[in-house]
Parts: sequence; structure tokens; C-alpha cells
Amino acid sequence: MDETINQIALPASISCDNYFQVSEELSIGFIGAGKMAAAMAKGFVNSGLVKPSNLIASDPIPAGREAFRKELKCKTTDSNANVLTQAKIVFLAFKPHQLEEATKPIRDQFNNDHLVVSILAGVKLSKLNIACGGRARVVRVMPNTPALVGEGACGFAISESSLSTDSELVKRLLSSVGIAYEVKENLIDAITGLSGSGPAYGYTVIDALSDGGVAAGLPRDVATKLAAQTMLGAAKMVLKTGRHPCELKDMVCSPGGTTIEGIHELEEGGIRSALINAVRAATERATELGKID
Repeated sequence: MDETINQIALPASISCDNYFQVSEELSIGFIGAGKMAAAMAKGFVNSGLVKPSNLIASDPIPAGREAFRKELKCKTTDSNANVLTQAKIVFLAFKPHQLEEATKPIRDQFNNDHLVVSILAGVKLSKLNIACGGRARVVRVMPNTPALVGEGACGFAISESSLSTDSELVKRLLSSVGIAYEVKENLIDAITGLSGSGPAYGYTVIDALSDGGVAAGLPRDVATKLAAQTMLGAAKMVLKTGRHPCELKDMVCSPGGTTIEGIHELEEGGIRSALINAVRAATERATELGKID
């Protein structure tokens, strides 16, 4: 039996969560065995979505294959064709400019059973469809680096040829390394500008807060850890409470207190405008890159 969950309509009485438990085992392959591929594969395995024996990854670099094999205890190969033969869900996890090189030799080996998930920044669904010979169902994903520690935030867009169950399957897979939202393809660039580039904005804030702590007399290692934990805690407060960030901010800002003085300095420095402009600029750059062949 060659069908996967992607080819079977969900029975009305079975939720998507339960269906993963009763469906046949998923087979997942990666073309490209770098850090992001390994992070995703690890999330899939740890969440019980796939067994290591049903994973395979290809990479032209022996060291990359070996690192992936050791970490995941799965099969690796130097042949992209082997991945297509052994996996129904195939992640494209290499550099965007390598698309033609990686897919041209195997273009006629894609088929309708393949669900191809691309994490290639700037590569549109139309281009992915051509790269896969017009046969596979394709999905475009914009992940971010915190997926490496299971705290990713990503968006994905599915092609018109995708099946009704593909969206739920992709969301379930991506959610094993963080959170995932389906959006229209024209919003993927905004995802890139916000969560794709966003970790760098966060690191800049943490670094600046650490500098402030050092300026106030704290040791560097203590200042950096306090800054990072403070940002982590603030983010969790937003996610766990569901309250608006401004409401949570006001809870910290006592009348005439220390925090409101700090907020005043941030506003004087234009922090809001700077962050808004950063997201917009990164989004515009992503759009520009997507136009380059």
C-alpha cells in the first residue's frame, strides 16, 4: 500500500490529531542535510511523527551526511534520487541558488505521490513546481533559526495542486519545532521580514540590554543571561496569557516608577519606528530577491 495520509480524506469522526496515530507510517526525506534539516527531523522524531528508520537525507558533503546520520540514527545518501524513491514527503533544505543543480537530474522522478516542502528563501511556488517537473504537490515554508532549539515561528503556503489534508500535515510537522501558520503566498515575504529575520532583531535587543547592564556595573556574563531570560520570559507572558503586549507593559510601568522612565528613553530613541522599519525593509528585500532568477 503506497498511499500516505496526504492521499486519504479524513473520516468525519476522526480528528487530524488522532488520524496521525492510526494512519500508516510517514516516510520523510531531506535533500540537504544541514542544521535546519537536522533540527526539523529531530522535531519530527521526538514528537513521534516519524521513526528514524523512515527518515532519509541526501547531501553531497560526506561530513554533512555523517553528522545527520549520527544525530538522527537514520539513513543518508549522496543520491537525491534515492530520497525520492524512499520518501513520500520530501523537504528541500539547501541554498536557494542550488535549486536547479539539485532538482534538474531528478526532475522526471517526481510524481503525484510526492509532497515537496521547500524551505528555500525567496523561491516561489511556481518555480518550485517547475523544478519538480510539474508533478509533485509543493509547499513553500519560511522557517526561522530558533527551530534549532524547538522554538521556531514559521509560515507556509500550499500550492493549488495540494490535497485537502496537506495543510494539516505540514502544520503538524512544522509545529513539532515551534509554531506554524498557513498564509497566502503573497504574505510569505512578510513572514520573512518578521519571524524569518526577527531573531536577529531579538539578538540585537538582548545585546543592547546586556551592554546597558554592563554600563550599570553588572558582569558581562550575568548581564547577557539576565537580558536573554528577560526577553524569553516576556515572550512567554505574551503567548501564555494571550494579553496584548501593551497591557502587559502597563502592568510593569508603575506610576512614577523606574520602568516608565526606561520606556520614555526607548520612545525618545525611536525604538518602535526602528523595529517597524526593520520588518518592512526586510520584507521588501525578500520581495526583491524573489524576482531574481
